[in-house]
Amino acid sequence: MTMNTKRRDEIYSEPQINESGGWRGSSSSSSSSSSNSSSKMSSHLRLAALFQQQMQNVFSRRSHDVERLKPQKRGFFQSILCCWRRNRTKTNQNGTPIDGSTTPPPLPDQQRYLLPQIRHSDMHKKCMVIDLDETLVHSSFKPIPNADFIVPVEIDGTIHQVYVLKRPYVDEFLRKMGELYECVLFTASLAKYADPVADLLDKWNVFRARLFRESCVYYRGNYIKDLNRLGRDLQKIVIVDNSPASYIFHPDNAV
Repeated sequence: MTMNTKRRDEIYSEPQINESGGWRGSSSSSSSSSSNSSSKMSSHLRLAALFQQQMQNVFSRRSHDVERLKPQKRGFFQSILCCWRRNRTKTNQNGTPIDGSTTPPPLPDQQRYLLPQIRHSDMHKKCMVIDLDETLVHSSFKPIPNADFIVPVEIDGTIHQVYVLKRPYVDEFLRKMGELYECVLFTASLAKYADPVADLLDKWNVFRARLFRESCVYYRGNYIKDLNRLGRDLQKIVIVDNSPASYIFHPDNAV
């Protein structure tokens, strides 16, 4: 079914996929304030980084059976998911824009934090912000063999099926991270797609909160996840995201 291109562009964004069609690798890790906490943090971050690294080759092999999104293919798909962006900001390896500008726009004094008050059970945990698309799952409007989920999404009065493939070992990853961190889902996708996917994905209620596109900062053509808005100590936040453009304000917090 043909849809208005402008309307399609309002819902999905662009996948950060490398030239070989694989997953974007990890960036930099967060530092800790003391040697003991640094050792523990490094151990946990290595686990998250290993998750990113080991799964890259697995998904590359499976990609022969899955429709791979190409940067030049814009429209319906890009308007729903966070993995497509109209204007891609060029970045270096640590996610810093080539033009050197990494300062987020100022926040109004009355800006409310995005996260609720921390739970007592999470009081001594660090906060892990986890992306959805191309980090935990791969989604497509084209049928995917052996899709883990099929999510109906209503657009302009028409129901479209989104085929979702879980990243290998994502269940084990989420369970373990839920034990170690206060986990937050933060995606630039729209809630109408991302929320039902999270319902199916997070069987253990790992995510303490879910943040969607409206919680991002639209900055120079990209949806940025500004960690300053979370209401947590920035030194105790780590973000796991396949797209360096998502964390250009805080590259040192990224895995």
